Amino acid sequence: MTDRDLKDLLDTEAARINSPSFIGDDPVQFPRRFSDLRDIEIASLLTSGIAWGNRKMICRDCDKLLAMMDNSPYRFMMDNAYESLPDEVNVHRTFFIRHLKHYLRGLREIYSRHGTLQDFARHEHVASSEAPAWALVAGINRELAAAEPGKSDLASRCLPQNLTTSALKRVNMALRWLVRNDGIVDLGVWDVIEPSQLYIPLDVHVGDISRELGLLTRKANDRKAVNEVTAHLRRFNPSDPTIYDFALFGIGMKL
Repeated sequence: MTDRDLKDLLDTEAARINSPSFIGDDPVQFPRRFSDLRDIEIASLLTSGIAWGNRKMICRDCDKLLAMMDNSPYRFMMDNAYESLPDEVNVHRTFFIRHLKHYLRGLREIYSRHGTLQDFARHEHVASSEAPAWALVAGINRELAAAEPGKSDLASRCLPQNLTTSALKRVNMALRWLVRNDGIVDLGVWDVIEPSQLYIPLDVHVGDISRELGLLTRKANDRKAVNEVTAHLRRFNPSDPTIYDFALFGIGMKL
């Protein structure tokens, strides 16, 4: 397949999948429930953070998680309401309430000092980084560790800790939701970074399809693989490479 043919395929599939009908079966529906930026940000982090496995199960557990938070994630966090929840209640697969508490304790410190996660990203100079998602997670991880030291076992369930190798699939997905601004599926509520700075959310499915299309030669689905796929996609659409996340999903459903 020539580059021209591949671009045409990617553009066609992206246009087909990036439509309002996509929203109802995808975790992107959850931050879209809110209008306050703080609720959108927290819902984006938390629901993307448990977005692995079966999509129906993911959406069921995201809905359950927001219900636990009284469907007011910012107020729930700032009121310390999470402290009354039992540690051993399961949220999704290996993520339990004890992990949620650790995450919210750190995020509460961020919001107390900066107001929004976007303003924290500004404080961390994320926009000047070549890899904004990794710079953002480094900052959040630092705050989680400061809020509750010595809890690396909990922290590793909240966000990846080895940022030199992690693909950061779920955070890159959350940033796609927050930053892409075409007004269709993604919310586009952040302006601290541009869509051109985003990286593809790489999981097993996207990795497999990328290899079949010749977008990826690396065998591991790691940070280097994210860089490789995104570099290819930027050749086709420099200003908005992660629109092709929709295309890779759609092509995978056809194969």
